[in-house]
Amino acid sequence: MSKYDLLWEKIDLLFKQAGKEQLTLKFEEIENLCGKTIDHSFLTYKKDLQKLGYTVKKISLKEKTIIFERI
Repeated sequence: MSKYDLLWEKIDLLFKQAGKEQLTLKFEEIENLCGKTIDHSFLTYKKDLQKLGYTVKKISLKEKTIIFERI
């Protein structure tokens, strides 16, 4: 079980609800969704998201956002 499994489930749900190809979330929104602070381990775990058909397109430390994209 991944540290971010709950986040991946919620991202999958958000994509299904929005019907979009791309989703931008702020760090704060992500932390509220999964109850965890985004840290360096996110870079390791982000590849788990590909199993659901999504990828992390861009991480902006300046804007504190992450862009997720449907594969």
